[in-house]
Amino acid sequence: MKNKIKYWRPFIILFIVLNAFFLTGKNLLAKQGIDNEVLIMGNLVLAVATALSFWISFRSLTSANPNASVRAMYGSFMIKFFICIIAAFAYIMIAKKTMNKPALFICMGLYIIYTFIEVSTLTKVLKEKKNA
Repeated sequence: MKNKIKYWRPFIILFIVLNAFFLTGKNLLAKQGIDNEVLIMGNLVLAVATALSFWISFRSLTSANPNASVRAMYGSFMIKFFICIIAAFAYIMIAKKTMNKPALFICMGLYIIYTFIEVSTLTKVLKEKKNA
C-alpha cells in the first residue's frame, strides 16, 4: 500500500468540484430556492466525516487482526453517521423556520455520494492488498 495519497484523490476532487459549483452556481441555486451556504457547510462536514471514516477503515487494513477491520468498519460508520446527524440537528435547531429543506436533501444525497466513493476506494485498496 505504497503511495497512500492516491487513495485520497477522489475525496479531494469531489470536495473541490462541489465547492466550486456551489460558489459559482450561486445564482442558479438561488433561483431554485437552495441556500448555497448550507450546501458549502454541509459539504465541508461530510468531507471531514468521510475523511475520518476512511482514515479509520484504511488504517485497520494493515492490522493483522481480522476483527480489526470489522470493528473499524462499524465504528467509522457510526462516527460518520452521528457527525452528520448532529450537524443536521444543530442546523435545524439554529435555523428553525428559515431552514432550507432542499439544501438539506441535497446534503443527504451528498452523504450517499461520499459513502459510495469511500466504499469503492476501500474496495480498490483491498484488491491491491496481497493477503486480503
